[in-house]
Amino acid sequence: MISIDNISKTYGTTQVLNLENLQIPSGQSFGLVGNNGAGKTTLFNLLLDLIRPTTGKIVNNEVVVNKSEDWKTFTGSFIDETFLIGYLTPEEYFDFVGDLRGMNKADVQGFLSQFEEFFNDEILGKKKYLRSLSKGNQKKVGIVAAMMGNPQVVILDEPFANLDPTTQIRLKKLIKTLTDNKEVTVLVSSHDLSHVTEVCERIVVLDKGQVVRDINTSQETLQELESYFSA
Repeated sequence: MISIDNISKTYGTTQVLNLENLQIPSGQSFGLVGNNGAGKTTLFNLLLDLIRPTTGKIVNNEVVVNKSEDWKTFTGSFIDETFLIGYLTPEEYFDFVGDLRGMNKADVQGFLSQFEEFFNDEILGKKKYLRSLSKGNQKKVGIVAAMMGNPQVVILDEPFANLDPTTQIRLKKLIKTLTDNKEVTVLVSSHDLSHVTEVCERIVVLDKGQVVRDINTSQETLQELESYFSA
């Protein structure tokens, strides 16, 4: 369970986020949508203790995220390429993350073997540094690294951006597989209403830092979202 209580974030005199109460149950596939400046990335940054709240607290599986680092042992995330280490190869980076997650090299190799289709022979064995990869391939590395070590919570910010159509389809399959057993909580933000509707069972719409819609996904959800954003 992720509990967001009276969270606000203010820069100077500008308030960019103000959430009174938001509960995300364990095992839920949770989508976050909104226009630029709505507060999506701010919320994810608060969830990952990359910035501190002005007021309130976020509790991730009974851990207050800005009071303890214990949540890091069960939370995987990828926000952008700054999460990567550019002077490492993908293999070196996966070994590094695996070591942090208590995985040996054999564990890492076994884990990566399930992503051959997703990597599309563009990531491993190319003797390239991460900084030399395309934005899309950097994103592939970051997404897979976020899933290492059997995390209970996975947070992905705009995971479909910069991916070609085939990889977007493969990513949707990966996310659905991750959430099928209802043991992993997955949070996804996206500007792509179609993709987020397909992979998330619940979607929250932010506008100017506040929740304006909280929707349990159904066949009508995509139309509802498109109507809201076109209004």
